[in-house]
Amino acid sequence: MDPRLEHTLLMTRRQFLSQTSLGLGTAALASLLPSELAGAPPKSSTNEKPVGGLPGLPHFAARAKRVIYLMQGGAPSHVDLFDYKPELAKRRGQELPESVHRGQRLTTMTSGQKNRPVLPGITGFKQHGKSGAWVCDFLPHTGSVADDLCFIKSMYTEAINHAPAVTLFMTGTELPGRPSMGAWLSYGLGSLNQNLPTFLVMTSRDKEASCGQLFYEHYWGAGFLPSRYQGVKLRSEGDPVLYLSDPPGMSREVRRDLLDDLARLNQLKMQESGDPEIATRISQYEMAFRMQMSVPELTDISRESKDILDLYGPDVKRPGSFARNCLLARRFAERGVRYIQLFHAGWDQHRNLPTQLKIQCQDTDQPSAGLVKDLKQRGLLEDTLLIWGGEFGRTVFVQGNMNEKQYGRDHHPRCFTIWLAGGGIKPGITYGATDDFCYNVAENGVHPHDLQATILHLLGIEHTRLTFKYQGRHYRLTDVHGNLVKGILA
Repeated sequence: MDPRLEHTLLMTRRQFLSQTSLGLGTAALASLLPSELAGAPPKSSTNEKPVGGLPGLPHFAARAKRVIYLMQGGAPSHVDLFDYKPELAKRRGQELPESVHRGQRLTTMTSGQKNRPVLPGITGFKQHGKSGAWVCDFLPHTGSVADDLCFIKSMYTEAINHAPAVTLFMTGTELPGRPSMGAWLSYGLGSLNQNLPTFLVMTSRDKEASCGQLFYEHYWGAGFLPSRYQGVKLRSEGDPVLYLSDPPGMSREVRRDLLDDLARLNQLKMQESGDPEIATRISQYEMAFRMQMSVPELTDISRESKDILDLYGPDVKRPGSFARNCLLARRFAERGVRYIQLFHAGWDQHRNLPTQLKIQCQDTDQPSAGLVKDLKQRGLLEDTLLIWGGEFGRTVFVQGNMNEKQYGRDHHPRCFTIWLAGGGIKPGITYGATDDFCYNVAENGVHPHDLQATILHLLGIEHTRLTFKYQGRHYRLTDVHGNLVKGILA
């Protein structure tokens, strides 16, 4: 075959348009290159208006500008932490009635267990604030901010294992491969600061480092969206982001010249192929260059006052701790990062509930409450949506033998508790309820898709209208589900 004819036959539609429409690739590239290369003055601070994003978004006035999601991996026990049922103490050791259990699907860890004896909360509860919210004694700092919080006690899900359940919360489906919530927001709303990523991720584990779920990268992935919308994960050791530092002997000026030359080469390739991932590569190179100046300064907490450090607790000075990550989340939020995802693992207490639950609460209680107080005193809580919660709850019946040292609770998707604060959420309320055994939703059930629809609403997005066409279908974060939870809106 004639090579010229073969080339024509193999040319894709994207390649054709990029080479015949005065360079659509060039136009796309111009929007991604930094303003310095275009001769405009650099923008180094938070923008008044978002850069990028989709035309027409937000759909209506937003109540929140940014989100901080404190994902508690492993599933905190609502029975022990928030869902106070005083009558359970009288039922200690009694068999869970079948009328309550209703043949619920169980994991293989308890499906073969002959008995399901009721285990009440392992610590005391107190009411806090004017709202009178019940919070366990392991969470005194959370109790101190109860009037700023909205507790949803009627969350439920279908997923019964950790990875699918977390994936559902983060991406709207149990199967990996869809865009994460932060990626959707980056795609739809754009950036508030050109020198920082729109979507940042930080991870931490329990102090014992003896348990905890894996952190899969699809939790913050871009799925079928362009890869520049995926989350940027910060490391706790070395450079916060890999390859952020220049190699020895390379000055910033040399790095700038190198990136300029590389951008021109990539521009030529993009004009030839029209591949959108080339535009992503260019934009990420430029973002990394700008992050060299912004990220090291933001991850250095040495200039924070003692009062602020004390808010987050003694662990705040330990790199990689949940406390440190909460403080960094505040620092990034006030610089315009749109979506900040903190993952903290260690709540999976199948056999070590009597010891590990208290340790997890010590790790997370003061930092979580400190973040609420810090945001509030800076005037940021009003337009920052803060979310705390896991992927499901824990069973009211014991796993193992409660009369021995090692026992715990199994996974429980039928009901569990999360809390939210700020960003248009009604403070000082409890929404939804469970039955007398903390086992089934009794009123106002909230599915992860409902929560996602509500988060998007607070950011000014009608969840059914933020879509992306992929393989012939229009996808969205909430799939074909999701209802706005109006009862929690301020």
